[in-house]
Amino acid sequence: MQELVELFDLNRCSKAGAKFDYKKGIWFNHQYIQKKSNEDVAALFLPVLKAHGVEAPFEKVATIVGMMKERVSFVSELWDVCDFFFVAPTEYDEKTVKKRWKEDSAKCMLELADVLEAIEDFSIEGQEKVVMDWIAAKGYHTGNIMNAFRLTLVGEGKGPHMFDISWVLGKEETLSRMKRAVEILK
Repeated sequence: MQELVELFDLNRCSKAGAKFDYKKGIWFNHQYIQKKSNEDVAALFLPVLKAHGVEAPFEKVATIVGMMKERVSFVSELWDVCDFFFVAPTEYDEKTVKKRWKEDSAKCMLELADVLEAIEDFSIEGQEKVVMDWIAAKGYHTGNIMNAFRLTLVGEGKGPHMFDISWVLGKEETLSRMKRAVEILK
């Protein structure tokens, strides 16, 4: 410490007032989060989950963080972008419902639930192949089905790739959310 005191010289300090660039600070924090491993960010996110009354396996949290960390600049923002992974929606965004829930959406979601229930390989790739084949065979519009599917699982029009969401939720939770949404939205 004494060496620092001896080496310090006010003449080498800038005379201009210091200026903090808040936007640049946010950008730096975003970069920091991106460069950290999913496990490191997940460890920082666990207290946020606990504050919301959520307990989840660490591996699941790390997987979700990996999908969502590019969307945030602060760890505390993760909850706002991925709460649906931990808590099923009880309300559905009105704007999204008006725009994305079509007349036949309830029927299509019940059909899709049957298709998903029959899938043995509930991996992302397994689901995607079966569901896309089913959509093509039925002649449905992919956008209509996938938007309604997202609404049933998330409650609004946000989130990562649909099959990533359903894979993380698991078959049982995916089917439960779909059926609950159909009951509420029909």
